[in-house]
Amino acid sequence: MTAQQKTAAAPGALDGLTVLDLTRVLSGPYCTMMLADMGARVIKVEQPGKGDDTRGWGPPFQDGESAYFMSINRNKESLTLNLKHPDGRRVLDALIERADVLVENFRPGTLDRMGLGYADLSGRRPDLVYCSISGFGQTGPRRREPGYDAVMQGEGGLMSITGAPDGPGYRLGVAIADIASGMFSAYGIATALLARHRTGRGQLVDVGMLDSVAALLTYQAGIYFATGKPPGRLGNLHPTITPYETLEAADGDLVVAAGNDQLWRTFCGVLGLESLADDPRFRTNKDRVGAREALRPLLVERLRTRPAAEWLADLKAAGVPCGGVRDFEQVLTDPQIVERAMVIALQHPVAGAIRQLGVPVKLGDTPGAVRTPPPLLGQHTGTILDELGYSDEEVTRLKSDGAV
Repeated sequence: MTAQQKTAAAPGALDGLTVLDLTRVLSGPYCTMMLADMGARVIKVEQPGKGDDTRGWGPPFQDGESAYFMSINRNKESLTLNLKHPDGRRVLDALIERADVLVENFRPGTLDRMGLGYADLSGRRPDLVYCSISGFGQTGPRRREPGYDAVMQGEGGLMSITGAPDGPGYRLGVAIADIASGMFSAYGIATALLARHRTGRGQLVDVGMLDSVAALLTYQAGIYFATGKPPGRLGNLHPTITPYETLEAADGDLVVAAGNDQLWRTFCGVLGLESLADDPRFRTNKDRVGAREALRPLLVERLRTRPAAEWLADLKAAGVPCGGVRDFEQVLTDPQIVERAMVIALQHPVAGAIRQLGVPVKLGDTPGAVRTPPPLLGQHTGTILDELGYSDEEVTRLKSDGAV
C-alpha cells in the first residue's frame, strides 16, 4: 500500500460529519471540497439533467467530463434533486434532518422564499451550522447584487494594485475572490462546529466575497490607512521592500526576496556588488525603497551577465530567498511537490486516469486525503435514497416524475 493509499484509508479530522452542499460553480464547491478532504461526508445536491454549471465549462473535457468541475468536486457524492417538486423537497427535508452543516451560495433571499433560509431551518434544527456564501453578504445595501469573481477583484481593489504602473488593472490568473471566499467559509464552518461542541447550538456563517477580497488587502490597506493615499500598481515591485521583485538575467527572469538588510548585504556579495551594500543610498531597506529607480538598473546590469540558473544556484547556496518564474509543468513535476503529495492520481469512472492537486494542509494524526474521484451527475442518488428508506419502486417513480 502506498503512502497515499494509507492516508486515504485513515479517518479524517471531520470524519462522521455530514455536509449538505447546495452550492455550485467555485466558491461553495471549493469550501465543501476542503471539508470533504478532511473526512466530512459531502452530499452535493444538483439539478437533474444539468447539474453544477461547471459540468459544462470547457474545453478541456476528458471523455466528456469537465476538467474545471473535476478540479473542485472530488470526495463528494452527487444527488440529483428537483427542489421545486414536492417529492424532491421531501427528500431534501429528510437530508436536512441528518446534516451537521448546510452550505449554499444562492443570492440572498432565494432560499428564504423557499422556506429554506437560516431562520426557517434553525427553528427546527438549532444545532445546524448553516453557511451562506454570496457576493456582498447577507446584510448591507448591496446584499442582493450578484457576485462574480472578476467583478469582485475589481470592486474589492485587487485590480487597482495588479499590473504595470502605466497600464490597466489586471485580474489575477486564478479566481482568487471565489477561492478565498471558499477558504474563509471552510474556516468559519470549522470554528462554528467547534463552538457547537461547547454549546450544542449551530449558527449562521455569513461570508461575502467582497469582504473576503477586502480581507486580502492586509498591508496594502495598512498603507492607505497610514497615508490616506491609495496604493497604486507597481508591476512586480513590492511597495515596502526592495529588492523584492523579478529581475532579468541573461536568459530570463528570476525572483529575489531580500526581505531584510542582512539578506541585502548577502545578495550584494553574491553579485560581486559589495559597494552597493555600503552605498548610503541603499544601506537600509527604507533607503532602497526610496531609491529603487536608481538601484534596479545596477542590479539588472550585473544579473544579465549570467544565466538565471547559475545565479539561482549561487543565491540559494548563500541563503538568499529566490526562485525562477516557472510554468505549470515545472511546478507540478517538482520533486518537492511530488514528495508532499501535491499531485495525486485517480481513476475516474468515465474520464479514466486523471490527476488532481493534493491536500495542502498536512495533519499529523488525522490527515486529509483525496479518497474518491469527482462524482458523475447523480451517481449516488440511488444509494442516498436507499439510506433514507426509499424502495427501488419509489426511486423509479421519483425519477420518472422528475423529482430526482
